[in-house]
This record gives sequence, C-alpha cells and structure tokens, in this order.
Amino acid sequence: MKTAVILPAAGLGTRMQRGVVSQGGAETTGTSRKQFMLLEGEPILVHTVRKFVACPLVTDIVVAVREEEIETVEKMLAREGRGLLGAIRVVTGGNSRQESVEKAFAALDPDTEIVCVHDAVRPFIDLDTISRVIREAAATGAAIVGIVPVDTVKQVSGAQAGGAKVRATISRERLVLAQTPQVFRYDVLRRGIEAAKRDGFTGTDESSLVERLEETEISVVLGSERNIKITRPGDMDLARLLFEQEVARH
Repeated sequence: MKTAVILPAAGLGTRMQRGVVSQGGAETTGTSRKQFMLLEGEPILVHTVRKFVACPLVTDIVVAVREEEIETVEKMLAREGRGLLGAIRVVTGGNSRQESVEKAFAALDPDTEIVCVHDAVRPFIDLDTISRVIREAAATGAAIVGIVPVDTVKQVSGAQAGGAKVRATISRERLVLAQTPQVFRYDVLRRGIEAAKRDGFTGTDESSLVERLEETEISVVLGSERNIKITRPGDMDLARLLFEQEVARH
C-alpha cells in the first residue's frame, strides 16, 4: 500500500510573533515562520517529518513550501529520508493551506493509494495514531484524528471578542475537535479537491472538502491532547515540555 504524506508548510505564521528561526534565513519580516522555529535545536518541520519517516506504513513525503524556500528546505531535510521506501520531495506551495495541499497532491506519484495530510507544526503526533488513522482510511476511504472537547461548548451570537451572547449549550457527545493527520484514499481526496476548485469552495481542512462528497463518510480516530498545533508564542513553552517528556520516555 503506497502511502504518501503531504505537509503544507508555506504559511506565513501571522499569529506567531517574531522569534528564533532556523538556519537559512527562512523568516518573514514581522512574523516568525512557526514551521522553522527551533525546538531543542531543530526546526519544528524536521521534528514532524521524523515522525512520519519512522512510520513503516509511510512510503513518500511531500513538503509544500514557498518557492524561495525550496532549496533551503531540501538541504534541511536531505538526511531525514533514510528508511523511507520512497523519498522526501519539496514542492512549491500556495498562498493558502488548500492551495498548498492541491499543489502537493498534484506532485504525488500516480500509483499512490493513500494520502495523509498533516499540519507541519504538529510535531508530537505519535506513531500509533498515525498507523491507526492510515489503516482506518484504507478500510473505509476517509478518516481523521480528533479529540472530544472537555470544556462546555456554547453557541453564541454577536462578536466573538466581547459582546457575544449565549444562545445555546451544545452537547459534547456530538462534537470532536479535528486534528491531523487527515487521511484519504487517493481518489477520494482527488474528487474533494476537484469539486472544491470547481465550486470555488474554501475549506478549513481537507475533511471539509471531502465532506461535500455526499457518498463519502469520514471516520474519526481518537487522538491525543499532546498532538498540539504550534500556532501562538505561548505554544512553544508547552512544546518544550512535551519534547522533554518524549525524550524521557525513549
């Protein structure tokens, strides 16, 4: 089963304040490119790539970055692909996550059977979860990782930042917080991407593209609260703690 992983890593990281970045000058004025920020001396992107290289079900990895970063990222990842049956490739991404995934998908080998899309800034995904969601997608056609919210969820009206009014309490039994990986059979994701492009639809994740295909149901594989997405400056403090715990376990 040929399984390719897409890592969209072309984002500008506007929610992350300017900070320490990796070698190669992968930095945008006024922001810190979170995927290149250093976590214990290595770019976050490298930590994420290593998780998928270590999974025996993964054969290929495609990383989508900004065009001017391709050479730098290729050098950064040059030694990380050992153990893969296929290769790590770096391609030009787009101005949005959806466009980056679309471009990376177009670069996949035509005999790819399973496509796994993962946030480049979720470096704490564990190998068991990767394997479980890939196997579920292979069996059913589509599967995502998600966790059940622990906080009470309120539906509101009005401005979210001040002035909002509570309209209802939503049962947590019918809710999950979507994470990545999000995994699909090749033809399922292809149809989702093509339909979104044809209809001018922009989704927040790949699942939202596939959800529009009425004949396709998406399974949910239980994930972990450790599988954080590093988005804001404060997330780096938690990331360092999680990294220390991960190293201690091994």
